[in-house]
Amino acid sequence: MFVDQVKVFIKAGNGGDGIVSFRHEKYVAYGGPFGGDGGKGGDVIFEADPGMTTLLDLRYHRKIIAQNGEKGKNKRMHGANGENKIVKVPLGTLVKREDTGEIVADLTEPYQQQIVAEGGRGGRGNCHFKSARNTAPKYAEDGKSGQEFTAIVELRVLADVGLVGFPSVGKSTFLEAVTRAKPEIGDYPFTTITPNVGVVQTKDGRSFVLADLPGLIEGASQGKGLGHQFLKHIERCRVIIHVIDMGGEDGRDPVEDYKVINDELGSYHLRLLERPQIVVANKMDLENSEENLKRFKEAYPTVPVYEATTIIHEGLDPILRKAADLLQTIPAFPIENEENKNTGVVYKFEERKKDVEIKNIAPHVWEVSGPKIDKSFDIKKLNTEEDYYLFANRMRYMGIDRMLREAGVEDGDTVQLNGFEFEFVEN
Repeated sequence: MFVDQVKVFIKAGNGGDGIVSFRHEKYVAYGGPFGGDGGKGGDVIFEADPGMTTLLDLRYHRKIIAQNGEKGKNKRMHGANGENKIVKVPLGTLVKREDTGEIVADLTEPYQQQIVAEGGRGGRGNCHFKSARNTAPKYAEDGKSGQEFTAIVELRVLADVGLVGFPSVGKSTFLEAVTRAKPEIGDYPFTTITPNVGVVQTKDGRSFVLADLPGLIEGASQGKGLGHQFLKHIERCRVIIHVIDMGGEDGRDPVEDYKVINDELGSYHLRLLERPQIVVANKMDLENSEENLKRFKEAYPTVPVYEATTIIHEGLDPILRKAADLLQTIPAFPIENEENKNTGVVYKFEERKKDVEIKNIAPHVWEVSGPKIDKSFDIKKLNTEEDYYLFANRMRYMGIDRMLREAGVEDGDTVQLNGFEFEFVEN
């Protein structure tokens, strides 16, 4: 089964916590803090595997989670780093964040690796916090959380030349005639529903990769028919072979077909018309082909046309030689975010979701919630007076004290954090 797009959840490993420990040896007076650092969380790494052709494996593994780092150990020993999670994908795979559309990986080289989500840094042990004023610190740093997000993983066929045109114009027959690929061929529209790829060998020894892509219809750039499922696979192609049914076998007008297809290519956001085109007048053995070819040349006098009859392998060599010539001079077209077209500085003012929210849930009872609170508050780590002091300082640094006063909290009111209650004391 050919799968070219999958949505997955990616989570890098969390860093391990540093620990609080002291040196206890018989003949070492005032041994001092001896707690080690936590290990780094594992990264999520995508690797391009030339032996893969589909994203089918990811379809059944929608959660990709790397290993967490271990906690620090006594005697200043470092906790073990989390193991990286390596995900193998086909060549041409693109990884984008679902929330922002940012491209975080574009894998086009064999065995190329890209870190998609970085693991969290390990927390420092209490040995790092010793000072002249605090020779026996009883606190350590927590490990940082690893990056996590939902990603769209897309496979965009890695081919040098792409065949485009309306359904049933002879693209699959062309591919079968010039390569060893065996695409499905039938006398009905949309015979090709997944890309087929083959290697072309010209008579002068040059070679390139040719892709037969699903057929276009009018409105494909807005998603009609196979729409974007087709267009995204041509983004990496450097040369386009535009196949036209010059015999008008299905009752369509070849002149109009050429205009419609180019309009769709031009409407797509990656400027596909910038790629050089080789126009192939196919099915020249049919009755009306000569008349239609004459009308086409009158309508587009500057467009070179290569006549061919792919079903009998006639007229194919000049097309292949022209494609090979163009590939020697045409550079690769980079895939960029549609949002990043402007090179200038663009300031966007968007309402951010509140990191901290304060609600008055009852008389003199207030609830503080939000993602920052969830990350900063852990009742299990409030064991000593120093822990409470550090937590209070952290709340003050985050501006929670100020926000509570502005909301109307008074001295002696109850403040709830993640189900635990504290008394607000006005200094």
